Amino acid sequence: MPEANPVKILIIEDEEVLLSVLEHKLTHEGYQVFLARDGEQGLEQIKAIKPDIVLLDILMPKLDGFGVLQRLHDDGTIAKLPVIIISNSGQPVEIDRALKLGARDYLIKAEFSPEEVVAKVRKIQVDPPEDEMPEAESASILPPNARGGAGGQMGRILIIEDDQFLRDLMERKLVKEGFIVETAIEGESGLQKIKKWRPDLVLLDIILPGLDGFSILEKVKEDASVANIPVILLTNLGQRDDVEKGLKLGAVGYLVKAHFTPGDIVEKVKSVLKK
Repeated sequence: MPEANPVKILIIEDEEVLLSVLEHKLTHEGYQVFLARDGEQGLEQIKAIKPDIVLLDILMPKLDGFGVLQRLHDDGTIAKLPVIIISNSGQPVEIDRALKLGARDYLIKAEFSPEEVVAKVRKIQVDPPEDEMPEAESASILPPNARGGAGGQMGRILIIEDDQFLRDLMERKLVKEGFIVETAIEGESGLQKIKKWRPDLVLLDIILPGLDGFSILEKVKEDASVANIPVILLTNLGQRDDVEKGLKLGAVGYLVKAHFTPGDIVEKVKSVLKK
């Protein structure tokens, strides 16, 4: 039996093939899907149908995705409307701009599958902003096949890592283990996500675009609101001085990339969260 009030998802995208694929997949998963093919039509749809989640392309006719985000930001809509960016570009400056305008997450077109889109949507449903709704109400927007699973019962993990392959590998392994996972690919956006999302644990690369991992760790430990979040450093640097510097700054662990497997990361995360 279909859900009485299915979750409404608006896809604002001008590529017909991608639009069709996403519509089919999300409809199959139990969502009610609406389509818009340019930014202006997307804004009209947002006002008319009041979607629960928006998937937003950046490059579009009439009004691009940044223009849509700016208007949603200016009128306050973005605070209560989760927006996932769909982009052809993975440039940190673009992603950072979208996050600063209020986007909740992003996907790079060349790198995602329909299943990953569904996973991102579910993650947003399970973990809405603190000021969006009470926890008891948030479950009401989940489709039937998203309830009763792991639902992030293991904890919330933020991965700040600019290596696409390693980041995806760790994310998939942790999600499979039942964690809710957020990612960032450069220092500033990673620090913003720590403060905004307040994860249970951070996996932090040291060599990053913008702020490096040591600088992020230092700023986190100086901020009382997030200082108690455990941070595990991930790096290619294995020198003793680097290890000691990370630990002195407050890291709870230090993993050299060449020496661990995704399974090792999961075990380390679990052991830290049990303490």
